[in-house]
Amino acid sequence: MSAQSLDDLLAIEAIRQLKARYCRFVDTKQWDRLAGVFAPGARLDGLGSAPDGSDAATFVAGISKRLARVISIHHVHNPEITITGPGIAQGIWPMMDYLEFPADERPSEAPESRGFVGYGFYEEEYRKVGDTWLIAHLRLTRMRVDALAQDHPLPRFGRHKPSPDWL
Repeated sequence: MSAQSLDDLLAIEAIRQLKARYCRFVDTKQWDRLAGVFAPGARLDGLGSAPDGSDAATFVAGISKRLARVISIHHVHNPEITITGPGIAQGIWPMMDYLEFPADERPSEAPESRGFVGYGFYEEEYRKVGDTWLIAHLRLTRMRVDALAQDHPLPRFGRHKPSPDWL
């Protein structure tokens, strides 16, 4: 394993923060902010909210409609991030997502259910635009999808809702 420079380590941390924002913006339905995590010309594949090869605007339009009334929780873990050149990086993130649809909607991934829990990986490319790292390509791969049964317990909410402007 080669030693990494301080600049590489700072870049990796910036990319980790970027991915955390991506998950938070999806789950708290901050669609305008979500659009801001993508580089110009970004391409997205493997997502139920837009066709493969979609640009960020198409993806955000699709996800904002598809998940408008859905409870979603996206977790990413233990990324492997490599700086591949000046202002360019790649990463892979193990992921888990939980999506619970309202009674009058059904997910295409599990049409006979109330939702699903998915497991897989985000494979991504990043580009530094000015001083900011952004997602240039996102590909979701799923290794498993577990349906939520029709009798899955109804959601119980905590005392506080997320504060979108906390940071």
